[in-house]
Formats: sequence, C-alpha cells, structure tokens
Amino acid sequence: MSALAVRHDIGSALTVRAGDVDLARYVYVPDTPLLESPKPFLHPIRTRSGRVVSLFRPHDHVWHKGIAWSLPNVGDENFWGGPTYVHGRSYVQLDNNGTQAHRRLVDVGVEAETAYFTHELDWITESGDTVITERRTIGAALLSDAAWALTFDTTMTNTSGREIAFGSPTTRGRENAGYGGLFWRGPRSFTGGTVVTPDGPGGDEVRGRRAEWMAFAGRHDGDDEQSLVLMVDHEANPHHPPQWFARSENFACLNPAPFFSEELVVADGETVRFRYGTGIADGGADDAAALADSVRGVLGESV
Repeated sequence: MSALAVRHDIGSALTVRAGDVDLARYVYVPDTPLLESPKPFLHPIRTRSGRVVSLFRPHDHVWHKGIAWSLPNVGDENFWGGPTYVHGRSYVQLDNNGTQAHRRLVDVGVEAETAYFTHELDWITESGDTVITERRTIGAALLSDAAWALTFDTTMTNTSGREIAFGSPTTRGRENAGYGGLFWRGPRSFTGGTVVTPDGPGGDEVRGRRAEWMAFAGRHDGDDEQSLVLMVDHEANPHHPPQWFARSENFACLNPAPFFSEELVVADGETVRFRYGTGIADGGADDAAALADSVRGVLGESV
C-alpha cells in the first residue's frame, strides 16, 4: 500500500495523501459566514480510488460541510449553524451562532503508518465569550487497497464559569431530530442510498436507533460505482451506544448523536471526551460489517 503523507498549507488547511490521491483535506481556518457557525471541516473526502464521498455547503443546509464536529445546542448557543429550534416557534434565527476558532496546531506528522495532527480551538459565542476550549486529534490509517480509516478524538473543557447542557432539537422538543456531534453529509448522488446497521440494511426508518456503528452505501454519477462510508462510536463515549441521526430519502447523512434525546450536563471546569472511527471504502453495503471490524481495530489502537 502507498505511504501516507501530510501536506500543510500554513494558516489554512492540512491534506492527507496516499500515493496520488488526496484522501482528505482538513480546513482549520475556514472562510465561513457567521450565520453558518464557522467551524473546521473535512472536505473533500475521497476513497482510495479517488471518488469523492463528501458534500460541501449544500443549498438546502449551507452549514453542512463534509465531516464536521458540529453542535446545535451548547446551552443556548448554536455551534451548528443557521437558525435554532425553539419549541412552539419551529426554527428561529437568533443572535447565537458561535465560532470554533483556531488557536494553534500542536503536532503534525506520520508515525507507524498513521498520519495525524492535533488542533487546539476556542469555542466563542456570538457575543464574544469563550465557553469551551478543545483539543482534537485527527488520524488516518490505510486498511487495504480499497479502504482507509479516519479517527477523531476530542476533549472539550467547559470554561464558561457555569454548567453547560449539550443537547439537540429533540431535547428541546422536536421529535426524532436529535442531530449533533460528528456529522457526515454525502454527495447528491447518494440520495436514496442504503443505510447499513449491524442488523442489516435500511433507510430513514433507522433514525433514532441505537447501535455501535452505522454505514451508508451510495452510488456515484458518471461511472455508477459504489462507495461506503461507516462511523463507529467508541465504547467509552458518553451515552454509548448512541442513537443515530441518519437520512437517505432527502439526502445522505450519518451522525452518531450523543445528545439525541438526552442532554449531557458538563460542570464548569469539567472535561468530556469523544472518540470516533470513520471507514471510507470502495465497495457496497455487503462490505460494511468487515469494514466496521477493521475500523474498530484502528480506533482501539488510537486510544
């Protein structure tokens, strides 16, 4: 297999490359309007063969950006983007769109066939208060000639001076809309694709189910080939196994949502940690279980 390398565009982005394919670009200083809650994101994301499996700023939800760590309800602050769900009023545009602001990159490199980088950020409200400091490490490892794994490990410390409740539109009263956390938006051509769970294939009806992992199999325009994106929730994460926000009918997305129907209250000064593994493969729904096993192995080694 090709060796991994990391290219650094100083002050902007990092790109993980294997052979002649850029597997993923991590934009750590995005040029994003405030109403979209600026945040780092991974896009484009590609399979080993070079097929793009992410979507950036779709017109229906312009705050969706590839894969991003995105939270709609941090207390009363919105670090997701766009309007906030207010029970009885639906979605309302408030003056609460926060920013995940770049502070510094701590380390970038390749070691033991894993590419990695560590990023420190400040979560700043629209009114200018820093409420969270975060340290995240993102890694990439090749699994085979047809698959690779992306790991995401974050520790978030409450620096607000008060307790913070992490939640979702569902914890605020909207049924079966518990999105928030590590969120993947797939290409337009994946619409109508297959959501794969440990119990088998499905579609929108799996939204809200609990599972250790879920995957999405979709087809590409142009060559009609299939790709598979899979997410694994670490067993030590709060509220594991999570409920999932997954969609197929209107658009393709996957999100192991730790606050789907239950808030997580973090005291002032307390730190909370989340870890995830994502598998990206040339293949279809039948490959999901094997890919989940491979990603679990990488996720365990990254602890």
